[in-house]
Amino acid sequence: MLDLYPSLMIFVLLVFLFLLYQLTIKLYQPLLKFMDSRDEAIRNDLKAAQNLDSNSDELLKEADSILSEAKTKATKLRQEAIEEFKAKNAELIAKKQSELESEYAKFEEELSKKKEELKSSILSQMPLIKESLKAKFSQI
Repeated sequence: MLDLYPSLMIFVLLVFLFLLYQLTIKLYQPLLKFMDSRDEAIRNDLKAAQNLDSNSDELLKEADSILSEAKTKATKLRQEAIEEFKAKNAELIAKKQSELESEYAKFEEELSKKKEELKSSILSQMPLIKESLKAKFSQI
């Protein structure tokens, strides 16, 4: 039937134990070390991510405050520029109005002089005009 060979059984047991020892040293221990180091790296990365998340919240709040401050400054600068522009334009308009008023006064003065000259020239030529009219009426 079945023959048992104790020497063969001991040899197989020794080979099995030797292989188990070799696998433990060369495969299982490095694999367990790698898995432990990977778990540790994952934990460290999670902690770093949480720190970055809290830092990003702080940075986001800081960025929002900087943006709001910049917007208020920009609004203030824009308003100041508008006021300055309005003041300059008001000065230019006033200056131009005074120039136009002085030119208009000169124009009116020249116009009145020309009117007087024209009136005097017409009055001086009035006797000639009357004579020419009388001559024309007498021909009719």
